[in-house]
Amino acid sequence: MYLEDLKFSLWADFIERDYLDNEFRELIDNKIINGATSNPAIFKNAILSSNAYKDQLSTLASFSPKEKYEALAIHDIRKAADILKSLHEAGDDGYVSIEVDPFLCDDADATAAEGERLYKEINRKNVMIKVPATDSGYKAMRVLSAKGIPVNATLIFKKEQAVKCAKAFEEGVLEYGAKVDTVISVFVSRVDRALDDLLAKGGVDVALSGIYNSADIYAEIQKMKVNGCRVLFASTGVKDDSLPPYYYVEKLLAYNSVNTAPVDTIKAFHADGAKESALPIAAQTIEKHFEKIRGLGIDFDAVLDKQISDGLKSFKDAFNDILESL
Repeated sequence: MYLEDLKFSLWADFIERDYLDNEFRELIDNKIINGATSNPAIFKNAILSSNAYKDQLSTLASFSPKEKYEALAIHDIRKAADILKSLHEAGDDGYVSIEVDPFLCDDADATAAEGERLYKEINRKNVMIKVPATDSGYKAMRVLSAKGIPVNATLIFKKEQAVKCAKAFEEGVLEYGAKVDTVISVFVSRVDRALDDLLAKGGVDVALSGIYNSADIYAEIQKMKVNGCRVLFASTGVKDDSLPPYYYVEKLLAYNSVNTAPVDTIKAFHADGAKESALPIAAQTIEKHFEKIRGLGIDFDAVLDKQISDGLKSFKDAFNDILESL
C-alpha cells in the first residue's frame, strides 16, 4: 500500500518496455507505486513511438495485426507482473491490467472468452482483465469473477454503472466461493474538462464536478461491501495548469481505494500532495453543487452519457490505430 493506514494504493497508469526495465522498478523499490494499469491508448503510444518493440516485431511477420498486438502487449504485461510479483505475494496488490478488445464491448460471450484466454495465456495470478462497463460487460465481469479471474471494470462515469459492476462481482464471487480482487474504475478529470468552461461562465465553482461525482460513487460502493471489490479513481491527470498536478489524487484520497495516475502526477503527489483522507464528502455538499449545475440548464446525466460514448470510441480508435500500423 502507498498509505497502509488508509489501505490506499497508488498505481501507475503507464506501460512501455524500456520504462518497465528502469523507472518502473525504481518506483516499486521506493514504495511509491504498488500496481499498474494499461489501456489501448497507452499501448498505442508505447508501440507506435518506442523503438523497444522493433526487435520483437521483426519476428512476427507472419502474424495478423491483432496477433502482433497481443504478442507485444502480453510480453509487457508478463514483464510488469513479474516485477510486481513480490508485492502480490505479500498481499500488497501488485496487479497489472490488460484490456480486452474494445470492439467486443457489445458481445458478452466474446468478451468473457477473450478475457479468460488472455488471463490463461499471460499465466500470471497478478493480472487483472479490464472490461468496459457496458450491458454486455457486466455479464462478462460476472463470468470472469466466477472463475476467480481478477477484473478491472473500466470506463465508469455513472453511479448506476458502478452498482451494476459491483452486483456482477458480488454474484461472481458468490459462485466462485472465495474472494476475488476486483476494481471499479471511475473516470474523474474528463468530467471537469467537459463542464468547466460552462460552469465558469455561470459562476459555478470549477474542478469539482468530477470529484463530487466520483465521491458519490465511492460512497455507494463502500456501502455495498462486495468482497474484494474497491473503487479505483482513474483519469486523474491534470490538464489545467492552474491546478496542482496531483490535484485529483489528493482530493480523492480515500480508505480502501486505488488511484491510477500518470507517472509525473504520481511523482508530484509523492513529493508535495497531502496524505490525509479526503473522502467521504458530505452528501449535502455534493447535492448543492449539482443543484447549481441543473440551475444552469445543464443535463449532467447527458454529459456523463457522452463521456461514456466518447471514452469507448477513443479506446476503439486507439486499438484500430495499433492494428492499422501493424
